[in-house]
Amino acid sequence: MELAIQAEGLHKHFGRQAALSGVDLAVPAGTVLGLLGPNGAGKTTTVKILSTLLKADAGRAVVAGYDVATAPRQVRRHIGLSGQFSAIDERLTGRENLALVGTLYHLGRRAARRRADELISQFGLTDAADRQARTYSGGMARRLDLAAALVASPPVLFLDEPTTGLDPASRQALWQVIREQVSNGVTVLLTTQYLEEADQLADRIVVVDGGQVIADGTAAELKRKVGAERLEITFRTPEDAAGAVPVIGRIAAALPTLGRDGRVASLPVPDGLATVGSIATGLAAAGLEADDFAVRQPSLDDVFLSLTGRPAEAQPGPGTGSGTTTTSETTEEGRAA
Repeated sequence: MELAIQAEGLHKHFGRQAALSGVDLAVPAGTVLGLLGPNGAGKTTTVKILSTLLKADAGRAVVAGYDVATAPRQVRRHIGLSGQFSAIDERLTGRENLALVGTLYHLGRRAARRRADELISQFGLTDAADRQARTYSGGMARRLDLAAALVASPPVLFLDEPTTGLDPASRQALWQVIREQVSNGVTVLLTTQYLEEADQLADRIVVVDGGQVIADGTAAELKRKVGAERLEITFRTPEDAAGAVPVIGRIAAALPTLGRDGRVASLPVPDGLATVGSIATGLAAAGLEADDFAVRQPSLDDVFLSLTGRPAEAQPGPGTGSGTTTTSETTEEGRAA
């Protein structure tokens, strides 16, 4: 199995604060690794080390066959990076942005323009190609940003929370673009706090917290670790739900948790429908009426909550962005030094 990305024992400190405390990763070529974790978990620090923007204090990393510490220039020639925040030049048109990146990659002016035209078409930006990027919607700007990371046709692509702030339709469109790149053999390391995103795109998922890997597996494997199916009972009011908690607890021998404005009681049901039937009968006998009963499989949200003790956050906190789009040797070498 050929590994496109491999990291062993990565450590990084900022002052007395440990950002990474021994992170190991192994990403086979042509696959997607989803890197999950709460704010401050070490996701962006990991990406910066792997893309040569930071030096690890200890450990070793190899990307596209090159050691990030001893051969950073070769690494940069084989990777693309799209950070959390778009780094396109809003004064330039979409076509000009991509041609500029191609020039920085030393493609030559003619080849850079030709590559820009290819990407404009591929990413559905033809109608807006000659408009200034400042007129683009959020989804269009993110597509342009991702296109810029692909100008040099890199075999390895780092995406640091690429769909943050996008509406659902734009997020779905960007997911499709990522799938197309993977189908062409590109290896992707994707950091995200959108658990649905990891479920949709990742072949394997690594969960990090406190600078350490706390879980690793496919989405299905991680969900199985959470355990049984869950019963969700929706009540008309929070008061009704609160009154149902002791009733459910006596029947199921486990107190449910309340969520969604206090109206939904949730608990594992290892015995499946038998437990559901007993709870429904018990609630009716107690004069408590539920609006809805739903049995569902564990989700990545359940996995995240089980592993980290807190729910996933939809938006990143301030100051966590990588703030760069390309990894051209010309543009990045100074910051990586």
